[in-house]
Amino acid sequence: MFSGLSSIPMKDITIKKGSATFIRGFDQPEKLFDWMDNKPDSIGIAFVGRSNVGKSSLINSLFGQKTAKTSKTPGRTQQINVFEFTLEKFDSEKKFYLYDLPGYGHAKVSRAMLKNWNMLMDTFFRYLNDRTLIVNIQDARHPNQASDQQFYSYLNANNVEVYLAFNKIDKLKKQKERSALNKLKPQLFKEFKSVKQMFFVSAEKKDNLEALNLSLVNYLLKTIDSF
Repeated sequence: MFSGLSSIPMKDITIKKGSATFIRGFDQPEKLFDWMDNKPDSIGIAFVGRSNVGKSSLINSLFGQKTAKTSKTPGRTQQINVFEFTLEKFDSEKKFYLYDLPGYGHAKVSRAMLKNWNMLMDTFFRYLNDRTLIVNIQDARHPNQASDQQFYSYLNANNVEVYLAFNKIDKLKKQKERSALNKLKPQLFKEFKSVKQMFFVSAEKKDNLEALNLSLVNYLLKTIDSF
């Protein structure tokens, strides 16, 4: 067992808010490849989802406000932004990486920009190590869209572990709507083999963020312990 866990209750270890420090942003696939190639043993979490699902808001709710830039305009994240962060009450100075990826789907950008985004994303997932967790964010009101399915078709060819977070669960006002989303879970687990856990959350209302936080921390600690 990693020494940092020796005397600390697991439930007390959390992502340290405000600890995420911006390292750099990548908008060129070649530079991204060079950076990843030099960090084969890095441990981290990558957040990705369709444009306008509240990705930046969820990142800020977990890591601290102003970590990721929020905007009402879909496609605001135009590069892969990399941060370092630490854990609260963790007896170690170990740093982890946070990756904020561009949204996929309906963002209104130029054809040249879209091509570059696709190359960036392909470089990231093609050369990603097996110590980085993917957190896919979907809008609870519009789950499993065509672009989400395309994303998983691509991911299934890669050896990655995914947690699926349905954001904006507070927008589902009727129990019937929440029940329908819950009934979708078995189908998605069967269809998307890389998905290991699912969460219903609200970045705005902070609903169920504690459970997601705990699972993310558990992943990081488990990965450290596997070295």
